[in-house]
Amino acid sequence: MVLIFLRSLLFNILFYPNFVFWAVVALPTLVMPRKALLRVANWWAQSNILLMRIVCNIRVEYRGVEKIPTGPLIVAAKHQSMWETISLLHFFDAPFFVLKRELLRIPVFGQYLVKANMIAIDRGSGARALKQVMRRAAEEVNRGRQFVIFPEGTRRPVGAPPDYKAGVALIYADCGVPCLPVALNSGLFWPRRTFLRYPGTLVVEFLDPLPPGLPRDEFMRRIETVIEDATNRLVAAGRAEQAQLFSRAAAPERA
Repeated sequence: MVLIFLRSLLFNILFYPNFVFWAVVALPTLVMPRKALLRVANWWAQSNILLMRIVCNIRVEYRGVEKIPTGPLIVAAKHQSMWETISLLHFFDAPFFVLKRELLRIPVFGQYLVKANMIAIDRGSGARALKQVMRRAAEEVNRGRQFVIFPEGTRRPVGAPPDYKAGVALIYADCGVPCLPVALNSGLFWPRRTFLRYPGTLVVEFLDPLPPGLPRDEFMRRIETVIEDATNRLVAAGRAEQAQLFSRAAAPERA
């Protein structure tokens, strides 16, 4: 655990200067097409994945990439960590998220969010915020973009009971495009509310897309079932791998 602590500390020390570096690199994109900003964001994401591999011994594996449809799309992903908010961008031409309005006030970073045309909402406004998301999501998807949404609304600890919100079904019905479910086990390696980073293989799995037009109840049942079943499988495999890694690391101490 001492080695994990030291590696995690080093990763976090490097993470923020790395962010500042790419934020500076991205400055010219404020007067360029949005694709230029998204390209720099992808470079930033890839640099973080490299840091994770070198510093924390976290490898990243993507499965089912061939299942990703082209064009307008809803991407419904499991949300265990900040990691997926950074790294899922890589697979889509024109992705967008929903985010807290307060983030727009961060100097420079807020301007990047505006340039990327993300949906900023006041989460305290309840139903009004959902209506705003539905309207904006339909507008952006109709322009050919990919809406990356976390159906549970916030990060959930690994192993927590699922808590899928009905809003994802309303947005799916309103947009009329396929929905790509995404399972992952990122919470084992980049947990929420801690700076510790644990070794192993972080897996993201793109599952079979759901066609547009499913009834609301069927959509909710299928999206939760396929994501949770695949996530549980990935988490079980990740825990088994970590158990082996930790036992090997502890072996010299027991000798």
